[in-house]
Amino acid sequence: MKAKSLMILGTSLMGLAACTSGDINLSPSTNISNSNNTTNNGGGTSANAACASYQNTGGQTIQGKFNSTTNNCEYSSAFADNVNPIKTDLFIPALENDGAHVFAGSLFIGEAHDSDADLTAAGIAEGGDGPTLTIEAGATLAFTNSSKFMIINRGSQIVAVGTPDAPITLTSTSDIDGSVGPEDVQQWGGVVINGFGVTNKCAYTGNIDPNADGNTDDSTLVLDSECHVAAEGAAGNDASFYGGNNNADSSGRLEYVIVKHTGAQVANGDELNGISFGGVGKNTVVSNLQVYSTFDDGIEMFGGEFDIENLVAIYVRDDSIDVDEGWRGTINNALVIQAESDGQHCIESDGIGSYSGLTPAARAEVIAEGINSRITVNNLTCIVSANDSATGTHGDGAGWRFREGIFFNVTNSQIITSFSANDQTAADDNYCLRVDNDETEAGWTGGDSSLSNVIFACQETFKDGAAGFEGTNFAALASESAAATIADGTAKNPTAAADADLVLLEGTQPVFSVDYSNALVDGAAAPGTPDNGKAFIGAVQQAADFTSPWAYGIDPANRGQALWFE
Repeated sequence: MKAKSLMILGTSLMGLAACTSGDINLSPSTNISNSNNTTNNGGGTSANAACASYQNTGGQTIQGKFNSTTNNCEYSSAFADNVNPIKTDLFIPALENDGAHVFAGSLFIGEAHDSDADLTAAGIAEGGDGPTLTIEAGATLAFTNSSKFMIINRGSQIVAVGTPDAPITLTSTSDIDGSVGPEDVQQWGGVVINGFGVTNKCAYTGNIDPNADGNTDDSTLVLDSECHVAAEGAAGNDASFYGGNNNADSSGRLEYVIVKHTGAQVANGDELNGISFGGVGKNTVVSNLQVYSTFDDGIEMFGGEFDIENLVAIYVRDDSIDVDEGWRGTINNALVIQAESDGQHCIESDGIGSYSGLTPAARAEVIAEGINSRITVNNLTCIVSANDSATGTHGDGAGWRFREGIFFNVTNSQIITSFSANDQTAADDNYCLRVDNDETEAGWTGGDSSLSNVIFACQETFKDGAAGFEGTNFAALASESAAATIADGTAKNPTAAADADLVLLEGTQPVFSVDYSNALVDGAAAPGTPDNGKAFIGAVQQAADFTSPWAYGIDPANRGQALWFE
């Protein structure tokens, strides 16, 4: 059993368990038309009139069928599937009496095109040119098996705007009928959203930010050739594509949306995430988003540029937050909770797509063009289990891995694995931080990356110990930080009144951070001052709880099982 290490980094360094239908509180629908207007116009729902409909190219109305026994609307594969994408605007209302919209087929919005000629012929150049899927607050969509998933193709948009009291839920039929287990995954595929944003899997010249001010509106970047990257899940009729040169693109809005029990492996060997964002642009709005019980990653961003406000990721078996191919964005307020015996990284982030296949000169060119991944994370709490590859689906539980030329800035955040003791043989299996590859190191030492007011309470602070990465002395890079070691190697409960050595979280609700004035590290007051105008370090506090009442799996009144560290 290894000694645990806890580190606080001060100023910048170098420069949903399963729910039955009764768990889903749906607001009654008051707009039953096939409309792209989310404004309630009066009226009610009854029989088939409650179900979504559209007109096909022959002028025939295609509509779901209402099941009066279950209060669900049921849609056969003739309504929508991978060979039958929706080509017109579609409105899906909330249903009364806990009803859900049940899809036997996949729900693909718009058509997938893999050439500029096909996009031009279809009149698709940006988000909004294609059809829009609008989902009413309180609606639930459910899919029947692991081969079914949802795609928003390039040019199309999703407008899913829930409320704190009526979130939108995307889940499986096993969830709505109550047969799913709290941590079950692979019940359906998940969500893929594609846009025309920049991805460094394509070739460009110029610079995305020539003024070095972070404003890509002044971009001089020019595509050298066509850009059509196959999205995850792309095989045969499931194929879809992302990429282009428009980081101002819009794929719509996701607000108060919960995605549950996802992550199936599809035909080409991909493991689908909770949500995959491919080339999604910065005019897309993403706020109050949850992924719950996913087999692969929680959310993954492949290029593009957009921000996320208020993220919850619970029981993700691989990486809760995954970044690749040049994504630019800020995540403000994120709560990540791994399962007791599963989950790999809280954050895994790559700067350059296909990194290992590129020469050092080609990697340097990507960075010079400003199209390596550049992320900012503010106010993050990661509660990581000290699982290992024997129990974890994808590997050992760990904190943050930054690699392959990514630039990162993390503030006011904490990683905690101290709830459980480490019984592994390797000294660095459950690390807090790992930084790999020369280009990432250069960004760190050159001031393009930084950590500010970050608390590490892990089995081991750094992967590979104090020697650090690529031969650089990691301890020297952290020379401005205050470190403390919990020498006995036993589990330390970091909640108030549980252990005077370590107080980071509230005792009654151990996802809430304590006021920093009450935080203790090695029995002494924690050093530093919270960033971002906060009174605490981390994601949430009782007086500032963005997860209530909508997020699933945290509050005892809205979950199927208690959190393992309670």
